[in-house]
Amino acid sequence: MPSGGVEVSHERRGSVAGLNKAKILKPFNTANIKILLLENVNETAVSALREQGYQVETHAKALSEDVLVEKIRDIHCIGIRSKTKLTKRVLDAAEKLGVIGCFCIGTNQVDLEHASQKGVAVFNSPFSNSRSVAELVIAEIVLLSRQLGDRNKEMHQGNWQKVSANCYEIRGKTLGIVGYGHIGSQLSVLAESMGMRVLFYDVVPLMPLGTSKQVTTLASLLESSDFVTLHVPETEETKNMIGEHELRQMKRGSFLINASRGTIVQIPALAKALRSGHLGGAAVDVFPKEPAANGPYFESELVGCPNTLLTPHIGGSTEEAQSMIGVEVSQALIKFINNGTSIGAVNYPEVDLRAIRYEEENSIRLCYTHLNVPGVLRQITDILADHNVDKQFSDSKGKIAYLMADISDVTQEQIQEIYRRVSETPTNIITRVLY
Repeated sequence: MPSGGVEVSHERRGSVAGLNKAKILKPFNTANIKILLLENVNETAVSALREQGYQVETHAKALSEDVLVEKIRDIHCIGIRSKTKLTKRVLDAAEKLGVIGCFCIGTNQVDLEHASQKGVAVFNSPFSNSRSVAELVIAEIVLLSRQLGDRNKEMHQGNWQKVSANCYEIRGKTLGIVGYGHIGSQLSVLAESMGMRVLFYDVVPLMPLGTSKQVTTLASLLESSDFVTLHVPETEETKNMIGEHELRQMKRGSFLINASRGTIVQIPALAKALRSGHLGGAAVDVFPKEPAANGPYFESELVGCPNTLLTPHIGGSTEEAQSMIGVEVSQALIKFINNGTSIGAVNYPEVDLRAIRYEEENSIRLCYTHLNVPGVLRQITDILADHNVDKQFSDSKGKIAYLMADISDVTQEQIQEIYRRVSETPTNIITRVLY
């Protein structure tokens, strides 16, 4: 973050922000903050950030790594969706970057560990598009059960094929949900309202909604379900979770839907199961490798498979979902930049102090990110011992820790001295002073 009014020799090691005499806690001159938004981030976010007075630059598409390395050098905050890759090389080129906003569910496009080591917090919106994904899956269940994808394609080719063989109602059928989180549980309610029986499998015991039932093993869910839909995060445990063995466990003529992560399903095995007729169809919205831009770049072994719906990662791509994501992530970015609040960060200790109105003008907020090693808090306590610390809170996550402290009755000289001593501690990653 930028310095404001105090000369700082190593800006990445710490910054003092905002010399003013307002009684409300304020961080700095917000016009100094430069924000880069890529991939057509929703206008709700653009407007919210511009209303803060930040400098906001927008681009409709992702940028290549080489372009991004040059572009990000003097950027304080970057907002991306799923196509932009924030690699170690890109992060190392970012001399002023303090926070990243992922305007989507996933964060696997960001080197999270390296970001945290550089004191860069990462925020996302894991739940805002849950309803949109659930509705897409319901639509795909109906489309697959009636083979509507194939009939539609035939009609566009001028081929009239009025058939009822292997076309079914979904009422009375069993839906198996793998992963009963926000999307899976919403889907459960929608499916039951359409007359489906719902089973779900999750790695932890969960309270079922409606009349849905949790099963104890993935195998039992696969063997019992007419439709299997996947809603799990990408982890080492879930990669290649559905392969040839699991597909053989599914009922002959059943259907597989994947709107979670592309690495969950082994695509060659799925294509084989579809072409052999073991599966009655599939709907896939996510793929192991996805094109970086719109256009004729998509290739997959699933192309041409019977009764197979392929969509370009649009599960959460509705106006409503994108608007909600824009609001949620932009507010998280604003709170972090302005107040130091890290609640909701995926790679950072979650720390917050209530923003308060100070009766005294000379009040500051210290935001100190440091290596998580023993003895640091003792050092900070010694530094702040002669000052009036109104509130203080700290937490750790992995190799880093984060402390916030509100301090009142400090002079301009004392503010600079606090900043200098804290930022010069051996474990310092980045220090900010907000006032």
